[in-house]
Amino acid sequence: MDMQEFALTTSGDSPPPGLIPVLEALWYLRKGDWDRAHAIVQEHEDDKAYASVHAHLHRIEGDLANAGYWYRRAGQKAADAALEEEWKSLVAHFLQENAS
Repeated sequence: MDMQEFALTTSGDSPPPGLIPVLEALWYLRKGDWDRAHAIVQEHEDDKAYASVHAHLHRIEGDLANAGYWYRRAGQKAADAALEEEWKSLVAHFLQENAS
């Protein structure tokens, strides 16, 4: 699946089968279900791979201190890209990782 295909799936009512949880979180986020996306990443809070999505979620809600904590957990500097660009970057990263 590529970015365009992933984005098209968000017109449906449920994520496509076989998505890894981090991509499910990004799918629900695109659908506007911040709480569901957050619940998914919280279930994996000890997994460093989820920290960047966790940071993105808190950046969306405007909690930059909490976002900063999660960026540090991810080993990344805080994002300064537009939220949409960060979302696309995260999706692309995890789609590529999922394909490997």
